[in-house]
Amino acid sequence: MTSENPSSRSQTGFFGESGGLGGSHARFTEICTALYERELLALSHFSTNNASILKRRVGGLPYHVRSVARFMVTQSQSLFPLAVDTHNGSWYGKQPTKCPGLSQDNEKCVLWYMKNTDYGLVVPILVQSIEGLTIELDSIDMFRDSLSEIHLNKHGWFNVGQKQITKTLASDNSHNDQVTDDPKKESYSSPQLSKTTLTILKPTKPIMSSACCGHMWNYKTKASPRSLSMREMRLSTQINWKNFTLTPASQ
Repeated sequence: MTSENPSSRSQTGFFGESGGLGGSHARFTEICTALYERELLALSHFSTNNASILKRRVGGLPYHVRSVARFMVTQSQSLFPLAVDTHNGSWYGKQPTKCPGLSQDNEKCVLWYMKNTDYGLVVPILVQSIEGLTIELDSIDMFRDSLSEIHLNKHGWFNVGQKQITKTLASDNSHNDQVTDDPKKESYSSPQLSKTTLTILKPTKPIMSSACCGHMWNYKTKASPRSLSMREMRLSTQINWKNFTLTPASQ
């Protein structure tokens, strides 16, 4: 008597699910493969002494990959404005010459978050470092004091009520946050600066599009896009492109 390997059953279900997608099943499978390969490569470089954390991440990978791939092959471009790069399992959109996050109105950004902050809201974060600039996707998982302080799942606390929407991280990328009152003072103008600054941005179509596509810029021109993590890919499927809030535009 032979027993079936659980991982074998998981893989069969992983690719077998494409059968319900009609003519899109080939795209679904190709996207799954690209996402799987990319995330396994990332996990191979994941540094941890806790085997249970790695086991949970690997165990949940098929579910997350299927969820993202299904969204990518079934999404309507009238609702989701970006094209799908099937081969790489990523989003594609025209990259602006300059990073759209550098020109935001900070006052409008603060007012927007004071009005629209909610649990699970997907938000953009401008990341400026010696390597250049990019916009990451994050989400709100906590807030307090009448929405003035919001906590992001990856990037921690921002006190928008005190207009502290930018903070500086140590060069070793630890989260010893040094918050500044004036975000403009933390803007990078030279690649010689070694620290990393994070700025929470008001979501707009150009900003969110660049975040989903992994657009990057150096201090002179556009750079090659980065690959989004599985976490960011999942967040990209949760964006409300009508008004970027958790409330439908019609309400």
